[in-house]
Amino acid sequence: MEKIAVILGSARSDGNTRKVVNQFLENFDNPTTLFDLNDYSLEYFDYNNDYSNDHYIKLCEELMQFDYWVLATPVYWYSMSAILKNFLDRITDLLSFHTELGIQLKQVQLGVLSCSGSPDIPDFFQEPFKLSAAYLGMGYLGHAHAWTSRLGEVKYDAVDNLKRFSTSIIDLKTSKA
Repeated sequence: MEKIAVILGSARSDGNTRKVVNQFLENFDNPTTLFDLNDYSLEYFDYNNDYSNDHYIKLCEELMQFDYWVLATPVYWYSMSAILKNFLDRITDLLSFHTELGIQLKQVQLGVLSCSGSPDIPDFFQEPFKLSAAYLGMGYLGHAHAWTSRLGEVKYDAVDNLKRFSTSIIDLKTSKA
């Protein structure tokens, strides 16, 4: 069975992006696993590979058990969150120092969920994800954007976006089976 990992990269584990993730996860019958980056000690990339108390490699070893990675991020200043950017920057470790893991990235399909207070998102938002997936040899599933009210409710049209995105993943999984 192909497995889906959702990687939550938000400063708040219980914020609006988590609400969007929860809404997204309701569309799947088979198990999905949520990885909240706040639960891990992830140091910034170090060219000398000198990390004292870092969980990045252990996290990646776990993530390599999944066929699909869906990155979830709030939109901060027209871009992804800092914690998610750090997670992606650290892929350099997999290419330089832990190549046995880096090679496995080619087996992963990558998708993106974003969240903001508006249905508008610049077209360029998904470019870093799309280009990174291509560079790493990962399949790119696309991007779904959702928005919330000031009270943190996922808007109805955004729910439709999430449903379409999850359906495209389910259809891809079914066609591979």
